[in-house]
Amino acid sequence: MPSLEVPLKLLLFIDKRPSSAEQVRQIRQHVEGLDSETAPVLEVVDVTEQPYLAEHFRLVVTPTLIKISKVGRQTLTGSDIISQIDYWWSRWQAEITNEKAILDERLLDDASIAQSTEIIHLSDEIFRLTQLNAEANAKLEFKDRIIAMLAHDLRNPLTAASIAIETLEMGYDPDQERRSRFRPELTVQLLRNAKTQIRSIDRMITDILQAAHRTSVELQIFPRDLDLYELCREVVDSMLTKVKTKEQLISLDMPHDLPHVHADINQVRRVIVNLLDNAIKYTPMGGKVMITALHRTTQKVQISIQDTGPGIPADKQVRIFEESFRLQRDQSQDGYGLGLALCLRIVRAHYGQIWVDSVPQQGSTFHFTLPVYKQTNNRPRLVE
Repeated sequence: MPSLEVPLKLLLFIDKRPSSAEQVRQIRQHVEGLDSETAPVLEVVDVTEQPYLAEHFRLVVTPTLIKISKVGRQTLTGSDIISQIDYWWSRWQAEITNEKAILDERLLDDASIAQSTEIIHLSDEIFRLTQLNAEANAKLEFKDRIIAMLAHDLRNPLTAASIAIETLEMGYDPDQERRSRFRPELTVQLLRNAKTQIRSIDRMITDILQAAHRTSVELQIFPRDLDLYELCREVVDSMLTKVKTKEQLISLDMPHDLPHVHADINQVRRVIVNLLDNAIKYTPMGGKVMITALHRTTQKVQISIQDTGPGIPADKQVRIFEESFRLQRDQSQDGYGLGLALCLRIVRAHYGQIWVDSVPQQGSTFHFTLPVYKQTNNRPRLVE
C-alpha cells in the first residue's frame, strides 16, 4: 500500500521593494536544492496585493517565510531566512516523517478493518451458500426417496391388474368363439379389479411426475367422506389371487356401522395396500391375515392389519418407519422400509397415528388411526 504524501508548504511574503525579487530567487533556488523525499511547495505572496493574508498571519516585517504543515506552523523573518531554513530543515523533515508514519498506520488500520469487514461478509456469504447447498441437496435426496417410494408402490397395483387380466385371458375358450368360461359375476369382478388398479397406477404416475417437478416435496392430500369398510373390501378383493397362491386365509372383521372418516381415498388405499402386502408377504404358506376396525373414540377410527409371520424384534419396531431402515431379513428384497415410511407420512398428514405391535415368531399387527367426520346440518365437520 503506497504511503500518503504529507505536504510541506512554504509561504514567502514580500513587498514591492527592488531587492525582493533577488531574495525570492535565492530562497527558491535554495529550497529546490534541499535534500528531501517530499519536495516543499513554495508560494510567493505580495502583501501589497493580498493584504488580508498579511493581516491573517499577523505579519510585522517582510520578507517573512511561514512553514505550514499538519504538524504545525512556524514563522521565519529577517535577512538570514536561508540560514534559518537550513537550521530547521532537519526538524521539519523529522516532523513530516513522523506524520507520514502516523498516517500510514491509520491507513493500515483502516485497511485492516475494511479487510476484516470484507472477510466477515465473505464468511457470511459462504455460510449462507453452504446452507442453501445443503438444503438443496436434502430436498433432492428427499425427492429421490419419495419417487422411490411411489415407484415401489406401483408394483402392487401392476401385479394385481396383471393377474386380473391374465385370469380373464385364460377364461376365454378359443374353440367357443372366445366366450368366457367364467360366470358373469366373476368376470365383472375381475374387470372391476383391473379397472381399479389401473386408476391407482394412473394416480401414482401423476404423483411421481409431480414429485419430480416440485422443489418442495409434499404429499398432496384431497380428503373427502370415506367409507373404510368398502375401501378395505376393495383392497382385499384385489389381493385374493396372492392370498390363494400362498394358500392363506384372509378375514375382514369390520362393523357395518363403522363411522366414515375424512381422508384422501387414494392415499389411504396406499397405506392399506402397503400394510396388507407386507402381511401377505411375511405370512408363511397356510398362514392367516386379518383386517379389523375399531371405533375407539368419537374422534378416531382404528384399522389393524395382523399377520402370523416371523414378527419384528422389539428394538426395531420404531425404526422400521424410517425411510432408509431395513431389517436384516429384508436386505436382499423390498421389505419394510420405503412403504412403511410413506405410510407414516400419509397417516400423519391426516393427523393420525401409526404403530406396530409384534412378538417374534408370533406375528405383527400394524395399527393406524384416522379422524372421524360427522355431518352437522348437511355440512361435514371434523370431530375435535
